[in-house]
Amino acid sequence: MGIDTEPSDAAERRIEDYALISDGHTAALVTRTGAIEWLCLPRFDSGACFAAMLGTEEHGHWTIAPEATVREVTRRYRPGTLVLETEMTTDTGCVRIVDLMPHRHGHPTVVRVVEGIDGAVEMGTVLRLRFDYGRSVPWVRGTDDGIRAVAGPDAVVLHTPVPLHGENMHTEGTFRVEAGDRVPFSLTWYHATEDPPAACDALEQIDRSTAEWLEWSRRITDGGRWHDDVVSSLVTLKALIYEPSGAIVAAPTTSLPEELGGSRNWDYRYSWLRDTSLTLQALTSSGCLAEATAWRSWLLRAIAGDPSQLQIMYGLDGERRLPEMEIDWLPGFAGSRPVRIGNDAAGQLQLDVYGEVMDALHQAREVGMEPDADAWALQLALVGYLEEHWREPDEGIWEMRGPRRHFTHSKVMAWVAFDRAARAVEAHGLDGDADHLRAVADEIHDHVCRTGFDEERGTFVQYEGSTELDASLLLLPLVGFLPADDPRVAATVHAIAQDLTRDGLVLRYRTDGVDGLEGDEGTFLLCSFWLVETLALLGERDRAIELFERLLDLRNDVGLLSEEYDPAAGRMLGNFPQAFSHIGLVHAALRLEARSADGDAR
Repeated sequence: MGIDTEPSDAAERRIEDYALISDGHTAALVTRTGAIEWLCLPRFDSGACFAAMLGTEEHGHWTIAPEATVREVTRRYRPGTLVLETEMTTDTGCVRIVDLMPHRHGHPTVVRVVEGIDGAVEMGTVLRLRFDYGRSVPWVRGTDDGIRAVAGPDAVVLHTPVPLHGENMHTEGTFRVEAGDRVPFSLTWYHATEDPPAACDALEQIDRSTAEWLEWSRRITDGGRWHDDVVSSLVTLKALIYEPSGAIVAAPTTSLPEELGGSRNWDYRYSWLRDTSLTLQALTSSGCLAEATAWRSWLLRAIAGDPSQLQIMYGLDGERRLPEMEIDWLPGFAGSRPVRIGNDAAGQLQLDVYGEVMDALHQAREVGMEPDADAWALQLALVGYLEEHWREPDEGIWEMRGPRRHFTHSKVMAWVAFDRAARAVEAHGLDGDADHLRAVADEIHDHVCRTGFDEERGTFVQYEGSTELDASLLLLPLVGFLPADDPRVAATVHAIAQDLTRDGLVLRYRTDGVDGLEGDEGTFLLCSFWLVETLALLGERDRAIELFERLLDLRNDVGLLSEEYDPAAGRMLGNFPQAFSHIGLVHAALRLEARSADGDAR
């Protein structure tokens, strides 16, 4: 087969070359060259059956592409959907590959349809299944309309009219597509003890999936000037929700590096309370209350019990044990090792998550989510525990693997927890002692202003006793801790913009020793969106819009963002697509629109 039907060389892969498809249970990443190089089945956190993204073609992929050299590639999502269309032009014609994962109504399925647009194009397909993150080669048998493959508990069936044959431990086939032709493929996972599922109608699934996505995205309230950008990011966030439980994954990938060739490679296929709380706020701000209600139900189940056992993150069904291990048979993205599954950060103490959870539930209450007595009881239990422990050091928002410290942001978010609890009693009539809650909030506020502020530098600092900056300090005005025009806040924002940036994009913090890890990382896109918001609040609207438009330009050709960006190399870094980054985009767009309309967003 031609070179264009195989995944690109590992050294040439770029994170921005991938697009996302999802069915609300798991997700696949598709390259510009027609290769699915990452797919975990049946859930986001299951073992991957295609893992070429973190290795080589031998670790699993499914490619459909022209046999001849492709002269031009263009791709897009159908507006308001996650139905991907990739057009490839050769010397003899043009084809369109439509990729999607139908909203899960049964078994997880990837649908791919090749459509002839112009002329005639000789096509090829290569299916190299490798279960358990590229390690297990399945037993494959031919069927009347495709193949079946099984390895241990995992089995898949591929249905297609294209003749297939086995060669060198993979399956391949060739076919010709002329203008007007539509050639379907559907790959379905099932448990090996079950009977193989029947073939789905791939062509009908395209129309059905498009209609289902449009029904959802058309409910999104007007985003003003950047409405289409907001919708695109909200569709991405929707795709990261594990619908059976309501959990929201931080990203559908593991071990995409924060530094090419480095070791800062983490598994993000779990639900962080912080990430999901901010996702919830982005969704509720745009009228998506059903997702907010589902998340609240997940939260109540996940953290039920002793508030002292609150974790910063959980599995998709609320699992608490997420042991971290290294997969030594995968060489990693661009040689970035180790490849990790699981995440030991689950055992960290991060006091800020109490504030994020309280704020998310407060925001949902403010936009009309139905009250829930159990939810309020949970919130009271959380602030009761926090009252006894907010003075302790922790690992902080960025999950430092060095010693615990008294991080300023953690104390600020403890203030948020008590402030929002007091507001719930005062404004919504919920049971509680508002005076006491407000008194604790005031105590924390005074503490932060005394210990988290460096008089000599004239700014807030990363942690007590430090003189370093931290991008999380940008949240002080965004969560209402102090107004943006407070001289201490304004000085902090301007210092971060001046001293904690790389080519104008914001770093989380300086990595030289404070986090207990080796190596460096890229600029953090969420923090850059925070700077957009704070600049807007400071009245520097033109500067805020200029930075926002630059961040929009960093998205790939289908509107997706990773966690980080390297401005020197012009490359995305970190897990992809990253919920944090798309949350930041939505909030920044709404902030700019609100400032334009009435001068404030809160």
